[in-house]
Amino acid sequence: MTTTKLTLIASLSLMALAAAPAQAGAQGGTSAKATDLAGAAPVARAPLSKPAAAPLPGAAILAAAAVPKTAPAGAAAEGPAYSLPQLLDLAQSTNKGVAAAEANVDAASAAISSARAYPNPQVEVMYGRMSGKQPGVASGNAPSYAVVQKFDYPHQRSLREAMATRGLESSQAVRQGFRADLAARVKTAYYDVLRRESELHAAEEDLAMMRQIHSRARLRVEVGEAPRYELIKAETELLASQKSQQTAELRVNQAKAALRQQVGGAMPAQFSLAGTLGQAPDVPPLPALRDTMTASNAELVQRRMELERAQLGVDYQKSLRWPEVALRASTDRQPDNNVSQIGLILTIPLWDRRRGPVGEATAQATQARSALEMREFELTQELEAAYRQYEINQAQVTALESGIVREAESALGVAEAAYRFGERGILDYLDAQRVLRGARNELIAAQYDLQLAAIQIEKLMSTAPGATAAPGLQPTSNIEQK
Repeated sequence: MTTTKLTLIASLSLMALAAAPAQAGAQGGTSAKATDLAGAAPVARAPLSKPAAAPLPGAAILAAAAVPKTAPAGAAAEGPAYSLPQLLDLAQSTNKGVAAAEANVDAASAAISSARAYPNPQVEVMYGRMSGKQPGVASGNAPSYAVVQKFDYPHQRSLREAMATRGLESSQAVRQGFRADLAARVKTAYYDVLRRESELHAAEEDLAMMRQIHSRARLRVEVGEAPRYELIKAETELLASQKSQQTAELRVNQAKAALRQQVGGAMPAQFSLAGTLGQAPDVPPLPALRDTMTASNAELVQRRMELERAQLGVDYQKSLRWPEVALRASTDRQPDNNVSQIGLILTIPLWDRRRGPVGEATAQATQARSALEMREFELTQELEAAYRQYEINQAQVTALESGIVREAESALGVAEAAYRFGERGILDYLDAQRVLRGARNELIAAQYDLQLAAIQIEKLMSTAPGATAAPGLQPTSNIEQK
């Protein structure tokens, strides 16, 4: 009966305070306004301090923590809002690494022109003087002129051109791999910002709820319905919630700085992001992904081109065993006559049969083949690991969304009702809130890990920059953010 009366007194006190806050402030001096936990966050003031009670530690900090901010911390960011495709396009146009990769492709393209070029002719000009020692022999200037033109075998020129073409394709694959890696880094930083913003939003909700709990606990202590321990516990939890909110806000700023670093200096200092953390691509089956990766992975394409170039290099070194042929035309102008000659210059590979260069080229081809096979096996294992991780994270997200988080929310509602009517203490209420907070943070982390697994799969597919999904990876919205 005593508990029922105290509960009724507390309820009447709540109604009186809600109806006449000005009168309550005049009567109590430093009293607080309490509202229902399911309503809006109240503006809580400093807790009552009775003359006989010692001031609680951290009372000044609690007074500041109990006052809600004029604007949420997540809304402090100003500036334009960027979507993921916009960030990817911006990164591809401003990142200096992309310009370096383009220059590498231009150099490889110029190498093809060098491979197609014909050998330049050699011109010899010699000046001399003829002096006769016998009577009747003319004396005078005797210049000599000669032109030497070296000839290429047709198959040697075609081999050089084929090797340069493979080098160009290898450079293009390197450029594609860099752009895919840059896109993966930008996506990772983008979803990291969304993750930190979700954590900040959850921390702000926890802080608002803790203000309500603190206000209710203070009122229960004032009317004598609960021991002073409940107020001390509520103040402790309020300080912890404020600390978590401040930490989450700092992590948002840190994640935004990392994203700006990946995109480039074209982004403003203040910006916001458009998108949700819970939207992940729908990944096709593993065999289809394996076939796509084998055909389109930039690193595998690069290594294949290097292998073909090494094999062509072996053939080219063997072709150099053939004698080199050059055409020479010369004329000697003497005082009394002119001598003109034309003939061939033949370089015979008698002592140097190019065993060394052929052996080096053969070893390089063997090395390129082994590196290709090893890297193909490694990437296949990485793809399988990323796919299994995607499945694990997807199962975790589904379990947290459909079961754990909802059950934690229901348990918090029950604990709130029991605490409101005095059937349970504040410890049960705080424990239920802590369970919900942990489940919600696990859901945010699982959604972020799911995005990372999808990004890793897209990177292995060497997704074209600017696209949000790899070939065969279509976004799905069946995973909504809590």
